[in-house]
This record gives sequence, C-alpha cells and structure tokens, in this order.
Amino acid sequence: MGVERSVTRWYLQRQTILNEITSLEERLRKLAQSRQEGEQAALQEQLSGAQKKLRDLGACPKPMMG
Repeated sequence: MGVERSVTRWYLQRQTILNEITSLEERLRKLAQSRQEGEQAALQEQLSGAQKKLRDLGACPKPMMG
C-alpha cells in the first residue's frame, strides 16, 4: 500500500513549486498596488522560472490507484 519514493518526491517537489508560485503571485499583487515597476519585473521573472520548473517536472511518474 506504500507509495514509491519517486512518486513521493514528485508530490513534494510539485507542492513546493506550487507554494512558491502562490507566494510570488501574492507579492506581485501587492507590488502592483504600490506600483514599483523595477521589483515587479524581477518578481515576474521569478514567477516565470517557477512556472517553467512546474512544467519541466511533468506528470507524476507512476499514478496512484484508488
């Protein structure tokens, strides 16, 4: 009934990246209100990098049943 290490690792990496994306989006919204464009560009670049990491991570290596 256990989940393989690769699947567990994938889920942890995915959740970490999703948390990072959420955090960056929140910071970006706050900066948009204060209109600090230099910092917005840097955060947008970090957000793009995190989204790329999520795409590169791909699908779960071995989907869990039931």
